[in-house]
Amino acid sequence: MSSKPFHLSWFLSRGFGPKAWHHEWGGTDAAQARWMMPDLFVDLARSMERACFDYLIIEDSCNVPYTYQNSHNAYLRQAAATPKLDPATLVPYLAMATKHLGLVPTLSASEYPPYLLARLVNSLDHLTEGRVGWNMVTGSNDGGAQNYGKDKHVPHDERYDRADEVADIVTQLWESWEPDAVVLDRDNVIFADGNKVHPINYKGQYFSCRGPLTAPRSPQGRPVLCQAGGSPRGLRFASRWADTIIATAESVADMKRQRETIRATAVEQGRNPDNIKVLFLADPIIDRDMETARQRRRDEIAFAEQNIEFALAMMSTLTGIDFSQFPLDEPLPPLTSNGHQSAAKKWVGRTPREITKQRANRSGLDYTGTPEHVAGMMEEVMQEVGGDGFLLTFGDFSRRYVAEICDGLVPVLQKRGLTKRGYSYKTFRENLMEF
Repeated sequence: MSSKPFHLSWFLSRGFGPKAWHHEWGGTDAAQARWMMPDLFVDLARSMERACFDYLIIEDSCNVPYTYQNSHNAYLRQAAATPKLDPATLVPYLAMATKHLGLVPTLSASEYPPYLLARLVNSLDHLTEGRVGWNMVTGSNDGGAQNYGKDKHVPHDERYDRADEVADIVTQLWESWEPDAVVLDRDNVIFADGNKVHPINYKGQYFSCRGPLTAPRSPQGRPVLCQAGGSPRGLRFASRWADTIIATAESVADMKRQRETIRATAVEQGRNPDNIKVLFLADPIIDRDMETARQRRRDEIAFAEQNIEFALAMMSTLTGIDFSQFPLDEPLPPLTSNGHQSAAKKWVGRTPREITKQRANRSGLDYTGTPEHVAGMMEEVMQEVGGDGFLLTFGDFSRRYVAEICDGLVPVLQKRGLTKRGYSYKTFRENLMEF
């Protein structure tokens, strides 16, 4: 019995910022000094399209963190979650370099007014001829809120209540022009039929918006919606809106449980669960033989232990909890987070040093080995979980790493009939929903 195919995408961890700047194979000093240019990311996008990935999602956050030791020094010293450029500015460069790849910038519902967000994504979808999505985040760090004139973020669950209204307004604005509203009748001088363009007149608890949008419905109508909420409230939000969900798990059983929970929640909200693609983070290390690959994994863990400040700083900004206050080798007490609650919950009872080692294997499961070994492992995992695919991620990727994945691992997956050999449709949504 053959395995059913699954999707491959890429999560650009730490966003439009420096990559591998003090790692091997990170490039020359001159290349690293140009980290704010699109070159590396264009090379990544071209390689992904050659390997028929579905989409590239660009993570983002809008502040220089200061949670760890109540200072931004560690973050800037390590380039940990900062600096970053706006991901939306990268999308046109990636679009010009590709023809089929989906492109998903992260835009926070806590930072963008709904109308501005709807207009930006609609514009990008037009410019890319239907290849854009929106990664729907709510923000998690008080520093971000303070950059927008607030003392701190609103409580965790309320952020999702607000995000529900943002998503409602944005999607209504995207559909405020009927599909055939643009007439382009030059003889009778009618560009668009006003009877087919509608104000939305939205009034909610947090937002109001008259509408309509200033531009016609884009090629996808509703660009692809992506979400990563792991808390119960976050999962409800994702199950209501998302077309694809970023998920992380430390075991196959947990992956299966998460996917089944999402699908059941989607049914409760009247959605077809097959229209939500749950992709699990995976961090493969590929090499010519098993021992070389395993040594590289050991080197990654050793590097993380030598740079433990980096891991602690990232954990701090993720949860809003200063992890410098905890001894490295004592189990963590119960944690209360107004940030990423799912991360804080799973760290309780483990020592910071243990968590640091685990985070060196960013996807939980150990995808390490030859292309054949890792492809076989991914096939077995997806068969057990039931779908829908993987989001590859490595915050300090290099061009070497990209080649190992796109030109080493993916051809083996394709030979096994597990991933796409080409794109069947024109738009991102159609390709994502192909199976």
